[in-house]
Amino acid sequence: TLGGLAIAIGELVDDAIVDVENVFRRLKENKALGSPKGYLRVIYEASSEVRNSIVLSTIIVVLVFIPLFALDGIEGRLFVPLGIAYIISIIASLLVSITVTPVLCAYLLPNSKAVHVDKEGPLVRGLKSFATKVLTWTLPRTNLVLGGAAFLLLGSLALLPFMGRNFLPDFNEGTATIGVAASPGISLAASDALGFKIEEAILSVPETKSTVRRTGRAEMDEHAEGVHWHEIDVDFKESKRAKSVVLQEIREKIEKVGDIYVNIGQPISHRLDHLLSGVRAQIAVKVFGPDLGELRRLAGEIYESLKSVPGIVDLQSEPLVLIPQLKIAIDREASAQFGLRSGALADNLEVALNGEIVSQFLENQRMHEVFVRLDNESRASPEKIGHTIVKFMPTGQSVRVSDVANIYQGTGPNLVNKEDLQRRIVISANTQGRDLGSAVQEIQSKIANIKMPEGYFVKLGGQFESQQAASQRIFWLGLISILGIFAVLFIHFKSSLLSLQVMINIPLALIGSIVAIYFTERTLSVATLVAFITLCGISSRNGILLISHYLHLMKEEGENFDAKMVIRGSLERLVPVLMTASTAALALVPLLLSQGQPGKEILYPVAVVIVGGLISSTLLDLIVSPTVFLKFGKKAVNKYLNSEKNSTQKGEWT
Repeated sequence: TLGGLAIAIGELVDDAIVDVENVFRRLKENKALGSPKGYLRVIYEASSEVRNSIVLSTIIVVLVFIPLFALDGIEGRLFVPLGIAYIISIIASLLVSITVTPVLCAYLLPNSKAVHVDKEGPLVRGLKSFATKVLTWTLPRTNLVLGGAAFLLLGSLALLPFMGRNFLPDFNEGTATIGVAASPGISLAASDALGFKIEEAILSVPETKSTVRRTGRAEMDEHAEGVHWHEIDVDFKESKRAKSVVLQEIREKIEKVGDIYVNIGQPISHRLDHLLSGVRAQIAVKVFGPDLGELRRLAGEIYESLKSVPGIVDLQSEPLVLIPQLKIAIDREASAQFGLRSGALADNLEVALNGEIVSQFLENQRMHEVFVRLDNESRASPEKIGHTIVKFMPTGQSVRVSDVANIYQGTGPNLVNKEDLQRRIVISANTQGRDLGSAVQEIQSKIANIKMPEGYFVKLGGQFESQQAASQRIFWLGLISILGIFAVLFIHFKSSLLSLQVMINIPLALIGSIVAIYFTERTLSVATLVAFITLCGISSRNGILLISHYLHLMKEEGENFDAKMVIRGSLERLVPVLMTASTAALALVPLLLSQGQPGKEILYPVAVVIVGGLISSTLLDLIVSPTVFLKFGKKAVNKYLNSEKNSTQKGEWT
C-alpha cells in the first residue's frame, strides 16, 4: 500500500499542473488584450479547455492498472494492494483538480505578481527557443525522425537478451536463514552436538552477530523435519564486505564441520520458496517415478550433471537413503490359528509401540489428552517386544507377538515423498552471482541429455516456474491494457490514426526504461514487468496533451493545419509536459537512491523503469509526435473537426 502511494505521489499533482498552467497562461494572454474578459470567465474557459485531456489521461492511467488485479499467487498478493492505493490516489487527485483547483486559481492567480509580468522566466524562454530550433529542423525531416526513433527502439530491444530473468528482485532482509541437514537417522543428542559446532563456525565469521537454532520439527508441525535437520537464524553486524562474500564464507566454514548439506536463504524468501515448490530453495528439479531405487539413481545422475553449472550453490539431492529399521512381519497363518486378524493385530501393535490419543479430560480450565502406549521398558528391544502378550486363549495360554510375527532388524527409506499421488525425489539448488533464468536454461539442457526410463519424468519447480507463469500472465494483461488505451482514445478522438499517434509514446517510453534497467539491475522480474505496464498509461498523458491542444487551436482559434500551428501548440504545451514529467520523476528519486535497502527491493526496479521511460518519452515525444502529426494527421484531423462541427450545429438547432 505504501509502495502504491510512493509511486503515485509524483503523479498526484499532474492534473493540477496542467490546469493551473493553462489558467495562468490564459490570464496573461487576457491581460495583454485591449478589452480583457472577466477573470472568472477566463479561468472557466481555460479549465474547460484542458478538462477533457485531464480526465482522459487519468482514465487511461487507471485503466492500465486494472488488469493487474488478475494476478494471483505471490505476485498478486504483492501488487494488488499497491494497485488499489495507486488507483484510489490518482482518482482522488482528478476530483481535486476539477473541483478545488479552479477555485484556488480564482482566489490566488488573478492578483498574483507573476500574471502581471510580461516576460517569461529565462529558463522557459531558453527551453522554448531550443525547442523552436529543434522543431523547425525536424518537422520537414519525417523519415529521419522516424528512422532515428525506430533505431533507438530496436537498439534498446536488442539489450533484452543480455538481461537476466528472476521471479522477484533479490531481497535484502538483513538476516539469514540457514538450513543444515546431517545424515538421516542421527540421534537427537548427536545432532544437537553437531548443531553447536555449526553455530560456532557461523559465529567465527566477523559479520555475524547472533544465532538461533531449531533442531528437528515436531511430527504434527506444518514443516515437520527429522532431528537431522537444523534451521539457524543469523543476525548480522554492519560490514563493508559484500553480502555475497559473507554468505560464501559462512557456507565454506559450515561445510568444514562435517558431511552435511547447507542451504542459505532469508526468512521471507525462504518461506516464499517453500510456498512455491515445497522446497526451501530457488530451483527444484523433481524426478517422478514408481521405484525408489531407480529414483535415487536418476537423482544422483542429475546431481552430478548439475555440479558443473556456474552460479549454482547449495546443490542437494533429497536425502532418500536406507536407514536401520525394526520390522515386524505378521505371519497370517499363525495369527489365524490363534483367531487373530492380521489387520487388527497390526493396528494394535501400532498403538502399542507408537501410541495414540484416545480421549481428553478437563482439569483446572485446561484440556489434557490421554495418550496410550506401552511403557519404555516393554519397547526397549526386539526381545521385549516379542514377549508382549497380544491375546489370552480360553485354555489360559497367552499368545505373544513372537508367536504370530517375525521381528528382525532391517533397512528402509528414511522418507517417501509423494506429489500428485506419485513418488518423487527432489534435487534443489540456489543461485549466486547469476540470474535465475539463464541458470535454469542451462539446467534444462543438462537434464535433456539424461535418458529417462519409461514411467519416469522430470519437472522443474520453484521460482523459475512461477516466473514463467507470471511473465506470460503479465504479457497478456499488458496486451489487454494497450487495447484498453486504444479503445478509450478512439472513443474520444473518433479516429484510429489520432489514437495511434498518442500511443507512439509507449514505444518511446520503452526505450528509456529498458536502457535504465540494463545499466542498473540488468535483470527482468515481475516488478519490472508490472512497471512496464504502468508506464504505458503514464507515458500516454503527454501525447494526449499535445494532440488535444493541436485540435483545440484549429477548432477554437482558427489555426490552419501547418508547421506554424504545430510549433505553436508544441511550445504552449512544453511547460506542462516538462513539469508533469519532472514531478513524477523527482518524486521517485528517493526510491532510486534506495537500491539494496530492506523493504525497497520491489519498488526500486519499478522506479527505475518509470523514470527511465519518462525521460525518453518526454524528450522524444516533443520531437516525434509533432512530426508524425504534421505528416500523417491531416486527413484524420479534418474528419474529427467536421464531426465536431456537425455535432455542434445539431446541438444549436436542437
